Amino acid sequence: MVSSRVTLIVSLVAFAAIHSFLASLPFKRFLMRVMGLRADKLFMPVYSLIAIITISPVVYLFFRKPGSILYIVSSPWRWLMVGGQLVATLVAPRALLDAPHRFSIRKQLAGPGTSEAGHLEIKGIYRWVRDPFLLSGLVIIWLTPFMTTNLLIIYILASIYLYLGSLHWETRLVAQFGDEYREYKKRVHRIIPRLREH
Repeated sequence: MVSSRVTLIVSLVAFAAIHSFLASLPFKRFLMRVMGLRADKLFMPVYSLIAIITISPVVYLFFRKPGSILYIVSSPWRWLMVGGQLVATLVAPRALLDAPHRFSIRKQLAGPGTSEAGHLEIKGIYRWVRDPFLLSGLVIIWLTPFMTTNLLIIYILASIYLYLGSLHWETRLVAQFGDEYREYKKRVHRIIPRLREH
């Protein structure tokens, strides 16, 4: 009988593989050929729905067998951690609003310097951190005020995936913005926010 831990790991790897494939530029080129401009409007909602569906087995497996408790943080530290998670939760929608041009398939597939790709606009949260999604994801994960063996496995694999996904995301941004993005990388850290603007 396959252990719940192995099943959990396989489910997480399957989620990561599907998620990465759907986010890849070759798949997005295929979508644009098949669907045209409709791909830009439909991609994010469909992508998000598929992410929810494919992560559901992981959530189910964890709730069925969470594993042994490693620690539970007591008050008042627990509420400080939860407060940090809530603040981090606000970062993702803010990041979407501050850089909508980064999430357009048409723009991602255009080469640097083209009118279609546009220029790299640095505003809002991106003035302090290059990948706010990676930052907020890690904060939400590691400020959880309790830990079990299976949750620790999920969090370690999720952290690795978030980091590798960030590297992949930056490759796409370099392909879209070229030297503009390379210069931006020299000024702003990927994860650790700078306290002062440049």
